[in-house]
Amino acid sequence: MTIDELRARIDALDAKLVELLDERARVARDIGELKREDTRAIHDPEREERVIERAAARLAALPDPVFPGASIRPVMREIMSACLSVEEAMKVAYLGPAGTFSHLAARRAFGLAARYAECATIDGVFDAVERGHAAYGVVPFENSTEGGVSFTLDRFLSSRLRIRRELVLEVTHCLLANGADLSRIARVYSHPQALAQCRSWLARNLPSAQLIASSSTTSAVREAESDEAGAAIASRLAAESSSLEVVREGVQDHPHNATRFVILAAEDAPPTGDDRTSIVFSSPDERGALRRVLEVFDDEGINLSRIESRPARDRAWQYVFFTDLDGHRDDPAVARALARIAERCQMVEILGSYPRAR
Repeated sequence: MTIDELRARIDALDAKLVELLDERARVARDIGELKREDTRAIHDPEREERVIERAAARLAALPDPVFPGASIRPVMREIMSACLSVEEAMKVAYLGPAGTFSHLAARRAFGLAARYAECATIDGVFDAVERGHAAYGVVPFENSTEGGVSFTLDRFLSSRLRIRRELVLEVTHCLLANGADLSRIARVYSHPQALAQCRSWLARNLPSAQLIASSSTTSAVREAESDEAGAAIASRLAAESSSLEVVREGVQDHPHNATRFVILAAEDAPPTGDDRTSIVFSSPDERGALRRVLEVFDDEGINLSRIESRPARDRAWQYVFFTDLDGHRDDPAVARALARIAERCQMVEILGSYPRAR
């Protein structure tokens, strides 16, 4: 076939795609109308994930697939996001401003068609969901090199919100400046977490530069724009909406730097068979107390993938332990373990059970 004939075939296929997309949106609209009549019908993000996984599996099962496997997920995510906007107005709060890694994580989870509300602080994200101003919130939870995000962990201590889902985003930090000459940079702006993740690179390449903490990486870009001797560490997305240029890419100290984000909601997720549960507990301040708590999980055959201590906010020199464990709180072994440690701890709170990030 000639190029013109092949292009004509693509045009015909595109016409069919548009018709199918419109038909899908009409069905989604009908579902939305039924949901408004039945108050028990709620948004089901786990079903969305199953639909995406099913599409990826169908592509992989084709005899000789040509469509890139890595592209099927974002394509399906955007189709579902667009259809959901017809079905219901989905509002998502995130730690802003636009261009932050939290913004990227929110778009990865909910697509471009969701209604986004940027919040200036992590407290603001929690507050937006607690007050019903947003159905979901997206906040950073843990970094692969710097550990837990203290503002998020501390806010969970005073919130009844639950983790509905987790999402791991590979974080590539860029150095943004007004020019490529590093010798002109006297100040580097960024969020404290980003500065910490690039500590060694900055010490080697900009040893004399002053490091200035900003409320977000996007705020850092704005500050650097007005400082001729300033630079910012932020994402490439943040650079696209600024006058700064990317002068160095991948300035994080560890090449496999990733941040784990959690999606906040009023309720956590039902069991999927591949789940994680996050809890926080405090044990008595006495010899062997923590060991006795951890023995319970070992007795029940439960793997703990993370444990991190934080100061208790209401008691000086007392600590709470944020813990991630394999399994869902409704799994028999997990349920038994949680009941047993409740007898040995001063406080136990379930932050949520949710599907493990792929």
